[in-house]
Amino acid sequence: MKRNIIITGGAGFIGSHVVRLFVNKYPDYRIINVDKLTYAGNLANLRDIEDRPNYRFVKMDICDFEAVSALIKEENVDGIIHLAAESHVDRSIKDPFTFARTNVLGTLSLLQAARLNWEPIGWHRHSEESSDIRIPCRFYHVSTDEVYGALALDKPEGNPPYGTDFFREDTPYNPHSPYSASKASSDHFVRSFHDTYGMPVVISNCSNNYGPYQFPEKLIPLFINNIRHGKPLPVYGKGENVRDWLYVEDHARAIDLIFHEGRTAQTYNIGGFNEWKNIDLIKVMIKTVDRLLGNPEGHSLGLITFVTDRAGHDLRYAIDSTKLHNELGWAPSLQFEEGIEKTVRWYLDNQEWMDNVTSGEYQRYYEEMYGLTCDNN
Repeated sequence: MKRNIIITGGAGFIGSHVVRLFVNKYPDYRIINVDKLTYAGNLANLRDIEDRPNYRFVKMDICDFEAVSALIKEENVDGIIHLAAESHVDRSIKDPFTFARTNVLGTLSLLQAARLNWEPIGWHRHSEESSDIRIPCRFYHVSTDEVYGALALDKPEGNPPYGTDFFREDTPYNPHSPYSASKASSDHFVRSFHDTYGMPVVISNCSNNYGPYQFPEKLIPLFINNIRHGKPLPVYGKGENVRDWLYVEDHARAIDLIFHEGRTAQTYNIGGFNEWKNIDLIKVMIKTVDRLLGNPEGHSLGLITFVTDRAGHDLRYAIDSTKLHNELGWAPSLQFEEGIEKTVRWYLDNQEWMDNVTSGEYQRYYEEMYGLTCDNN
């Protein structure tokens, strides 16, 4: 069955992995990558598939309702996988308005544009192959575990898990940062469009992702790059905050499964079953990077620099992915030690990518390849 799918935020970290998976796995699908190309959107992430016949890139702001609606109609779109978002907590603390605009109003723009195109055709479109084939429409919203708030760190010593409770699909929302508040609001809008209009929607909430092509404002690529250059490794507080880590390609596999097989109006949590205290994770990264660079063991431990904790820093996140495993058979393919080894090797083997991103060199790539400029605000 041929499908026409918009993937928003497809030039970003997680989005580029989802785009690559769908373009390669489903050659009969038409994949339309919609991205505004803000600072974290990088088309160089998709150089290996940019010439594929089933792939199209469209530079677009999802808040532009008229443009989004016209694109859905032009491409006869039957599926939207919505990943476009402002996603860095620190940035949300400094600029909450941008997060509200993109994450809330942008999601609402997509929902309304999809509804006005899909509702008149009964949430199904006729296939180009046969008018007897009706393809069900679906709006898939990718969200975060941060909407749930924070969990107690009631088992701080010993091996993980570091607490007795976990985020489940029925955990009440309790966001603590402007970022998580904006994502919680967007989740509610998605559910409201199902409850009010009957739109076929599905939502997933994921834990912290890591892997290739992540913009180096996030902890793992930032620290790999800083270790490589001998720069300080800023650690909030005492480094005791706990996060659950998910390898990005495992996340992309889960998104594929949920889009195709997940039940309408359901929420699925996606986690790596990998709880790590920040300080322990950082020490594993240091050990791995030093070994691969040929440095003596412990060479970069002195780069750890403890800094004042950030406002509203949630203590512990941990996701229970049992529902996703039981219903759709998904499980993470890598444990953290394996994933971090692959990730460190990728960044060290692709230092040109990292240097281009951190220097702004990649912006020239847009102009040369696509005649585009990149917003960098």
